[in-house]
Amino acid sequence: MKARLCWVLLLAAIAGCSGMVPKLERPELQVVGVELQRGDLFSQQLRVRMRVTNPNDRVLPVRSITYQVELAGEPFAQGESERNFEVPALGSTEFDVGMTANVAGVLLRMLGGGNRQTMDYRLTGKVQLASGLLRSIPFEEKGSLDLR
Repeated sequence: MKARLCWVLLLAAIAGCSGMVPKLERPELQVVGVELQRGDLFSQQLRVRMRVTNPNDRVLPVRSITYQVELAGEPFAQGESERNFEVPALGSTEFDVGMTANVAGVLLRMLGGGNRQTMDYRLTGKVQLASGLLRSIPFEEKGSLDLR
């Protein structure tokens, strides 16, 4: 009887805690600058300056952002943020991301595609938070780039 009561109390406590996990709206990301660090025909190292806007009423302490980019279904770039940073509540901040890209591969796909006017992209990754109950926020964006 005591064991059953303990299990019921434990399950009730867990169910109560699930309502305490904060609901976070997804931050918005914008590219504000790109700088070529080094590269050759098959691989380019870029530093990308991003602006992140936080629509939430609490500070987001970001440990890292990792991501992968696909163009036309093929890997194009991958990278990770270079340092920890905080995004103020209802505010924005800028940060740098190191990126390894293959521009030559994309150019070959564009040339081989005939008179292509758009190219599909897919961005996936995750945001690792430095604190809080929710530590990892996965994301995925899909769309088309206008090539005209």
